[in-house]
Amino acid sequence: MSLLKNFATVGGATMTSRVLGFVRDVMIAAFVGTGPVADAFFVAFRLPNLFRRLFAEGAFNSAFVPLFARALEEEGEDGARRFAGEILSALFWTLVVLTAVAEVFMPGLVILLAPGFLEDPEKFDLAVLLSRITFPYLLCMSLVAYLSGILNTFNRFAAAALAPVVLNVVMISVLAGIGLSGLVPGTMLGAVMAGGVALAGLAQLTLLFFAIRHMGFSIPRFRPRLTKGVKRLWALGVPGLLAGGITQINIAVGTIIASAQAGAVSFLYYADRIYQLPLGVVGIAIGVVLLPDLARQLRSGREDVALHTQNRAMEFALALTLPATVALIAVPTEIISVLFQRGAFDAADTQATTAALIAFALGLPAFVLNKVYSPGFFAREDTKTPMWFAGVGMVVNVAGALALAPFLGHVGIALATSLAGWVNTGLLGITLWRRGHFDMDAGSRKRLPLLAVASLLMGGVLYGGAALLSGWLSSPQLILRFSALALLVAIGMAAFALFVHLTGAVDLKRYLGGVFKRKPPSVAGE
Repeated sequence: MSLLKNFATVGGATMTSRVLGFVRDVMIAAFVGTGPVADAFFVAFRLPNLFRRLFAEGAFNSAFVPLFARALEEEGEDGARRFAGEILSALFWTLVVLTAVAEVFMPGLVILLAPGFLEDPEKFDLAVLLSRITFPYLLCMSLVAYLSGILNTFNRFAAAALAPVVLNVVMISVLAGIGLSGLVPGTMLGAVMAGGVALAGLAQLTLLFFAIRHMGFSIPRFRPRLTKGVKRLWALGVPGLLAGGITQINIAVGTIIASAQAGAVSFLYYADRIYQLPLGVVGIAIGVVLLPDLARQLRSGREDVALHTQNRAMEFALALTLPATVALIAVPTEIISVLFQRGAFDAADTQATTAALIAFALGLPAFVLNKVYSPGFFAREDTKTPMWFAGVGMVVNVAGALALAPFLGHVGIALATSLAGWVNTGLLGITLWRRGHFDMDAGSRKRLPLLAVASLLMGGVLYGGAALLSGWLSSPQLILRFSALALLVAIGMAAFALFVHLTGAVDLKRYLGGVFKRKPPSVAGE
């Protein structure tokens, strides 16, 4: 199965999840708005997600996938089963202890993440309650990440990629029930939403459990032991804690600072949801597919193939990310107003969220390139170097947010997050180049500038299109507004396809063919 086809599989599933996520967030905006209940729920939802992305998607996956691939390559499937069983026993009991401790000390965790809530005791107490309900989601999703790593190493990407869809289906069902029951924002509404998060985590774990069983890979059960494999995972995972979760750490810092400003947490959340669509579809697809692919190629000594894979991954990432970045900067108000402005979400909320979206969009290419460069370190079992660069990024983020927030409010927080992303990604790329582990080939040097030109031209078309469709985009009829936005998206896609063809930036026929071919194109043919 080709690299592009794997990207398309994961990206398509992620797109489905993100679209459903927008439906979910549109419903949250309508039923909850940006008040204290929304702020409390978003903090409660972000808390287990922060730990999940740090421990599971970040540190755990960056260490587990290369080690599991090595066990599979050197010891065969029996050795891989034994290694997987050792890791599962250590992971499960670590998560049980962490969850129990977090439940007891939840007020302290909420203070760390949202100290500004202390000024409103009712909002703080609600955030603590909702966080206790949602936190078991961490246990389920960490096990989902573990099972996903196994599936992805065997090139089984579909089930793991579809797991987030389950979260959104469950949450949409819960929100539909809230709408039908007429619940108003309050403790009961928040508790129902938090319960939906916990239920969704269990549903995703069930999906992956059956996917592993269907694949025929049985995982032995052991008592927790500090084996050689567990020690190695621990040694790689601790540095990966920062390296894999830099974006989430920066967002958490922003939440802490934003919690002192009314509505700021919600403004950042809604803006984050928008730019996370291209980041998720492209960045997650790249990270999920590229790491096991590079690990196998490097393990077998095929350095030239690994370099080719990274160049094509970078091209693919930027071919989708650059036009998305330009679009978010060209027509942000239209996007926010159509998706969220109704019910409890008013025009002032749209204006505040739009400004944050532009600031986040400036860092979008950096966040995606991070997903391209990081596997180059992780596949070589080097998590310490990205850890140090992540630390530099954190310092830039904290200093920038503290410096800009007094003048620009929540927009300054978003700008600091983008700046930190560029610093971190720049350090990763330069270091790979200096070590001889990555270099842009002739194809990338030719195509990337042309992609940038095509994206800017598309941005001009979008800006003009938004002006022509302004009457529909601001119509009181919801169907007209969504239809106008869909038409604007279609115009942008068509314009970008035309401009990349005219500039010669991308051979669309070759790329689309790569998605559907059974075998990847040869290196010589690139």
